[in-house]
Amino acid sequence: MWVEKTAANKYKYVERYKDPYTGKEKRVSITLDKNTKQAQKQAQEALYQKINSADARIESMTLEKLTQIYLNDQEHTVKMSTFRRNSFACASICKTLGKDVRLDNLTAGYIRKKYIESGKAAGTVNESMTRLKALIRWAYKNDYIANTSCIDKLEKFKDTPHAAKIENKFLEKEEVSALLNKMKVRKWHDLTAFLVLSGLRIGEALALLPSDLDCKERVIHVTKTYDLVNGIITSPKTRTSVRDVYMQKELYELCKELLSESYINNQIINIDADLKIFEPSITTYPAYEKYLRENASGITDKKVTAHLLRHTHASLMLEAGMDVDAISERLGHNNSKITREIYLHITERTKRKQREQIDKIKLFAP
Repeated sequence: MWVEKTAANKYKYVERYKDPYTGKEKRVSITLDKNTKQAQKQAQEALYQKINSADARIESMTLEKLTQIYLNDQEHTVKMSTFRRNSFACASICKTLGKDVRLDNLTAGYIRKKYIESGKAAGTVNESMTRLKALIRWAYKNDYIANTSCIDKLEKFKDTPHAAKIENKFLEKEEVSALLNKMKVRKWHDLTAFLVLSGLRIGEALALLPSDLDCKERVIHVTKTYDLVNGIITSPKTRTSVRDVYMQKELYELCKELLSESYINNQIINIDADLKIFEPSITTYPAYEKYLRENASGITDKKVTAHLLRHTHASLMLEAGMDVDAISERLGHNNSKITREIYLHITERTKRKQREQIDKIKLFAP
């Protein structure tokens, strides 16, 4: 440490130190009124405190500060829809665990306790923990923390198995027919039929251009998706989402019809080369979901959504005998887990029906 007298007749105490992250030499200073032994001791303590603060392990930062750094990175490295999802997730994590909690105080026990106290459903908590683990692993990979011990021992809360949840999340063939017969708004009728026949995600369907429907090769080129939150066309959900979906006979006939006419404000007009087939807008999805619910009422007790129609496609294809992996590829899944869960349910239901049929059979004469 050395002392420099200032123009204002005060004393600047200066100390050098090496930045542990950059390896470069830096300086800290403090200005006092006097240059006495007591003042020097006071300055020395203050300078060491500044150096220790600058050199402190990053774990001492708060959870809120980490999420700010993380989201700043995410804003420049991920899709807008992913950034928005992560923003909401980070806000929820900070609310649950406490935004001012220090990273070096995070433990598996503390995290579990806070999630239990939140009173949220197991499925919601497990989803939040998945986002938390992604955040902590990102912090570790980018040298903001020294280890991931606070999440390594975390286990998911016991939840209803996904296979059981899926049981009532697709329509039977008869329910699909009844729903379509009830739909009088033609553009929504056609969108519903298209989703059931193709298995496309609602965003993928809304992003389709006429050029994406290749009736010559009988395939639908899925190369983009409509971001339902931000109202923009963007890249698909995953790498495997980019795919060609083959048009079976019913889908082929519908696609030919869609290429010949488009439905906007319930009026049939000639389709334009740059016009989206289903005319997406920020209001399209909620309006369509509302229409689905209204028309499904009285037909089924299931909560009918656009995504349920995607599950319906998978279940109907499985019942028709299509291979699980082929359906998974058609849906653009990066793995066939969801399709296999539906398959297991369909298989069990088929077994039950077969047993019911066998129970009615009499092999001996009365």
